[in-house]
Amino acid sequence: MSLIKNAFYAQSGGVTSVINASACGLIQTARAHSDKIGTVYAGLNGIIGALQEELIDTSFESNEAIAALRYTPAGAFGSCRYKLKSLEANRAEYERLIAVFKAHNIGYFFYNGGGDSQDTAHKVSQMGEQMGYPLTCIGVPKTVDNDLPATDTCAGFGSVAKYVAVSMREASFDVASMCATSTKVFVMEVMGRHAGWIAAAGALAADEKHDIPIVILFPEVQFDLEKFLAAVDFKVKSYGYCCVVVSEGIKNSEGQFLAEAGGRDAFGHAQLGGAAPVIANLIKENLGYKYHWAVADYLQRAARHIASKTDVEQAYAVGKAAIEFAIEGKNAVMPTIVRLADAPYRWEIGSVALKDVANVEKMMPPEFISDDGFSITPTCRAYLQPLIAGEDYPPFHNGLPDYKVLKKQLVEKKLPKFIV
Repeated sequence: MSLIKNAFYAQSGGVTSVINASACGLIQTARAHSDKIGTVYAGLNGIIGALQEELIDTSFESNEAIAALRYTPAGAFGSCRYKLKSLEANRAEYERLIAVFKAHNIGYFFYNGGGDSQDTAHKVSQMGEQMGYPLTCIGVPKTVDNDLPATDTCAGFGSVAKYVAVSMREASFDVASMCATSTKVFVMEVMGRHAGWIAAAGALAADEKHDIPIVILFPEVQFDLEKFLAAVDFKVKSYGYCCVVVSEGIKNSEGQFLAEAGGRDAFGHAQLGGAAPVIANLIKENLGYKYHWAVADYLQRAARHIASKTDVEQAYAVGKAAIEFAIEGKNAVMPTIVRLADAPYRWEIGSVALKDVANVEKMMPPEFISDDGFSITPTCRAYLQPLIAGEDYPPFHNGLPDYKVLKKQLVEKKLPKFIV
């Protein structure tokens, strides 16, 4: 067996418009260091690909195809929502991972995802130690929610923030042009279960050149119906219309989600959806204003055509850094973005231990939310503005983005079937 160990890379959780840019940075850097890292295998549908021994051999993908991942949205190798239990609770899963890694000479594990995914990477790192199998584990940060601790921002967030800010500015022009005889309130629901970073980005639609009436509903701020209705009514009477950005995770005074759909996902999180129509109906019932509502949903996280250049560059950089960290001998860490200055914006790569990231959420700090609870402060604007800066358009063909679909050639299985 070769002394050079192979690598396993997988994408996890909700995908983004730039997660493949991280894959691009990781695979290109690994290829540049083929004397230290052998074949990069990618898990088909995340960690499940490792458990089921469904490994994509990325060496079958051309250099051009891997380069094209930089501008292709979503998870090129397939993602999953699957939470590994503790080693004590389900030893069989970990023994299976070790068996697969041994069978394919894998000594490096790279997991690209958010908080739950970093928890998985941390557990796999602990598993390697406890079971006596040498394994380098590096987390690669990704989440549109921007809620990972210890990093200034998360790959994926800047592009969602740009999409939301652009959408709110454009929608406001639409509503303003019709409000005299038609719609007076537009409500857009954005992602954000506990952290209101995406909702905050909607406030960027208004600036010194664009006086747009916007009300933001943050999950960090308890929803107060009376105050909210007063804010909307004031703006409609002042401007003729109002735009509302509502986070999916807003809660009532009892701490319940306004839009809990019932059921749980694989990580045990409540399934959310429908905050926008709830808010819109409250406006109609109490104020009588005609409304329209929209849910950005997958559109906000898949919109590679309007991705932030800053975000693309940072997503690539954390993928690249993951390989470099592994080569340097670092283990159980995650690359981070370290902000050096706001204007002009400067940043560099840092690192944090996985144990300090796993299952920890970074909320909007109080100083980022206005005193009335419905907007952002200048400090927050200074934080957000550089993250949406710059354009990085994909190539277009026949009027549409020309995104890459990989071959996804699976390696031959060597082990018995494993049921997840």
